[in-house]
Amino acid sequence: MKLESGWLAEVQQRLSPHADERPPDSAVSLLVVHGISLPAGEFGGPYIDELFMGTLDHRQDSRFAAIRGLRVSAHALIRRDGELIQYVSFDRRAWHAGRSAYAGRRRCNDFAIGVELEGTDHTPYTKEQYQVLAELAQTLIAHYPELTAQRIVGHQHIAPVRKTDPGPAFDWSYFRQLLTR
Repeated sequence: MKLESGWLAEVQQRLSPHADERPPDSAVSLLVVHGISLPAGEFGGPYIDELFMGTLDHRQDSRFAAIRGLRVSAHALIRRDGELIQYVSFDRRAWHAGRSAYAGRRRCNDFAIGVELEGTDHTPYTKEQYQVLAELAQTLIAHYPELTAQRIVGHQHIAPVRKTDPGPAFDWSYFRQLLTR
């Protein structure tokens, strides 16, 4: 993968309005892996994209009432088939982590990159997703000097009381094996 000015070349790019500038002295030093499906447990629809773009109509599905008005984004989404979509420049702050802390530092959005995998805590992620995530992580590690393989965590690790994703279905061992290739 090629990274230019915070954007991946040759992937679909969508400019989410749910992002802003990182605070000064907030170098990228953490990669947070998330899991998402909308509606919960359903894959392949337009709703994740609509959520990140701020266009999700909560009236389309009664299960969307709980996220009505939510302003959230990730830097990137990896769909079940391995398609990679980028919503926010990696140099900017995406709104993915919420209340969070890592290694004694709060507000992980300030220094983290958030990557969503289309999935659920209990549905195995696909080989394509792991391969794309590993390649993306290698690219990001090569570009951001403070980001290392040891500083890749799940959402559940930075917000353990609130979040469980990517969940027990995410195979950290397999991912780390791909990362070292």
